[in-house]
Amino acid sequence: MLELKLNGIKKYMEATLVVESVSLEAYQGDKVGIIGANGCGKSTVLKLIAGVEPMNYYPGYPQTSSYGYDEGIIHVSKGATSSYLEQSPDYPKGLKARDVLYSAFEEVDRIETDMRHLETEMTHLDGVYLDKALKRYSDLIQSFEYKGGYERAEKVSKVCTGLQLTERLLNCDFDLLSGGEKTTVLLGKLLIHQPDILLLDEPTNHLDMSSIEWLESFLKNYKGIVLIVSHDRYFLDNVVTKIVEIEDKKSISYKGNYSSFVLQKEENMRVQYDHYKEQQKKINRMENTVMSLRDWAMRADNTKFFKRAASLQKKLSKLEIIDKPVFERRNMQLDVKASGRSGKETIKGIGLSKRFGDKWLFANTDIMVRHGERVAMLGPNGSGKTTFLKMLIGEDHPDEGIIQFGANVKTAYLPQTITFNNEDAFLLDTFREDISILEGKAREYLSKFMFYKGSVFKRVKHLSGGERIRLKLAILLYQDINLLILDEPTNHLDIDTIETIEEALDEFSGTIFFISHDRYFINRMAKRIITVEDYSLNSFSGNYDDYKQEIEKRSDQGKS
Repeated sequence: MLELKLNGIKKYMEATLVVESVSLEAYQGDKVGIIGANGCGKSTVLKLIAGVEPMNYYPGYPQTSSYGYDEGIIHVSKGATSSYLEQSPDYPKGLKARDVLYSAFEEVDRIETDMRHLETEMTHLDGVYLDKALKRYSDLIQSFEYKGGYERAEKVSKVCTGLQLTERLLNCDFDLLSGGEKTTVLLGKLLIHQPDILLLDEPTNHLDMSSIEWLESFLKNYKGIVLIVSHDRYFLDNVVTKIVEIEDKKSISYKGNYSSFVLQKEENMRVQYDHYKEQQKKINRMENTVMSLRDWAMRADNTKFFKRAASLQKKLSKLEIIDKPVFERRNMQLDVKASGRSGKETIKGIGLSKRFGDKWLFANTDIMVRHGERVAMLGPNGSGKTTFLKMLIGEDHPDEGIIQFGANVKTAYLPQTITFNNEDAFLLDTFREDISILEGKAREYLSKFMFYKGSVFKRVKHLSGGERIRLKLAILLYQDINLLILDEPTNHLDIDTIETIEEALDEFSGTIFFISHDRYFINRMAKRIITVEDYSLNSFSGNYDDYKQEIEKRSDQGKS
């Protein structure tokens, strides 16, 4: 049976210890979600399995199946194939997207080339030589069939439809595609190739809702092992059969999906705390007994009491101490308050039309968002969601119609791609650029967004995606606002940070209008859904699950 095992993996990046003890087991058909805070080593673990990170082979371990690192062992079934999808893919220049996608068939193409050559050779052979060639040809046909050579067109069609890889995109130069488009093409390549072990790093980041749902269905039926690093809780709930959490550089495995993991972890921490309290009582009793024995020994000058005290102290020193569980880890401490009430009609659009060339996005459509509403905008990639937000903040304008804010509306906008005026500036200076605030007060405020001590002197250009979002949020939320406009706010954030933002936004009394593909976030935040479809903005009451039920209900009614 296909298997993958990691035992006690320890890995340094230069002088920095990334992971200290990571272990996991996966067998054929397992779907494993790897979760943890940003920077905890999740991607490093995938790279170690994929062989992307340098490995230190230890004598005595066959390199074809097991290999070691700074410490620990990774064992993979002999002959098993693996493929790795990274967050920021790179590829040689000069290739079309189609070339990259079809490179999934490199091995099949080589087998087919060998078959054609052998077919030519066999026309000139006879006797024993022909028999050997026919045997070789039979092996090639079997291998060609096993590798899916006869199903190439079907595989490509299925993946391109599911991931919405259009002919236009496939004919583009790969190096000119956006980061999200590159990732989608390489994901398509991996899914066509179908290795024994599929290693996916944030596969849903750049996919729209329909593509994510298609990918969920594809992976649930995947015959090999799938390891997924993801912060998409809804995706993890629908796909994985096991969760591996990396925390404090160590891993713990849980059976079930993400929701099951949350319940199990809470119960484990409760049990650990009970055991911790009991052990502390025992330790206190033993320590008090040792002190009493020593006191009695001093008063009576009795060596017997000294020996008993020493023996008890030795037992005490050998106790395996149970750590006190950390129920509340250091995270963002946000305090989001709305600045005064806006007018009842917060966002109003009448007769909106917008097109680019021959492509229509909206055609004579209306929208109304009222004070205090939580509205999520959904739609396929390229449907016009971000264009609508740009029209909302004045970076773009409708071809026809009007769009405007109501009275006393004070907005803050979090874009999908975050840039700053001076990428060479320090984080602290960037925050204070347009804000009149003393340095000490600024540092105190930034600490609420997990920028502590010397980290405020990090240059903006060196910030990670999650750090850029946190800095932009710090700048926005310092202002007086009563309308938050968010474009994919959970991208690049770990689950703990997303949940902190959700809790903070729950306390916000103003209006929230946002685009997101994070269905868990939408379920938590949205009270209304607006979809971009058929050149119109259509409204549905409720969250994402309510919207899906309504769509399914309408579909069933249409069939009957």
